[in-house]
Amino acid sequence: MSLSLSQFLFLVLTFAAVVAVTFLVMFLNQLRKTAREGEKTLVEVHELVVKLNATSQTVNQRIEEVGEMVEAARKAAVGISDVSRFLSPRFMRPASRYWPFAVPLIRLIWRQWKNKKKEEKNG
Repeated sequence: MSLSLSQFLFLVLTFAAVVAVTFLVMFLNQLRKTAREGEKTLVEVHELVVKLNATSQTVNQRIEEVGEMVEAARKAAVGISDVSRFLSPRFMRPASRYWPFAVPLIRLIWRQWKNKKKEEKNG
């Protein structure tokens, strides 16, 4: 039994349609799986973004606290600098001529005091 041209073309077109529909079904099935994975990934990304925002807020608060501490330390350093600038010409310069005598005397007194405490401790 021989096939006519129209029957042959119909058979080829039917085969091509089956192949195309099979490919389309497989493609849509894979697309659906990919969409599910994409939704899962978006949920995870959303959770991570929420956690990142919380972490960012915590870090910003800590940075503000550190900034306040740095400002307080800077003010303290400026205050100490002002005090030393005030005391230096009034106390250190006039007393500097006595330092060569005062330092050995202070060391001697310190050693004797330590020895006395050591003797009292040991009995």
